[in-house]
Amino acid sequence: MALYTLARLGLVAVLTVVVVVVANLLSVEIRMIVAILIAVVVAMPLSLLLFTKLRSKVNADIAVVDEKRRKDKAQLRARLRGEDGSASA
Repeated sequence: MALYTLARLGLVAVLTVVVVVVANLLSVEIRMIVAILIAVVVAMPLSLLLFTKLRSKVNADIAVVDEKRRKDKAQLRARLRGEDGSASA
């Protein structure tokens, strides 16, 4: 998950530099915060296209954690109902 986050932050950094360079080439003064905001807005959909494999891995990792949480919750509810939950893994 950290790799996906770093990739997205790196994309925002690269896009910020691109926005600033293009603005300078066009002799347009642009504040850094505006360049960063433009980069964030552009990076959102672009990261979905560029980092498909990383995003899929993050989604799979989240699904594993979610499934474990669901099982733990079901086991806890069974114990609260007085059922024997020791038979389950």
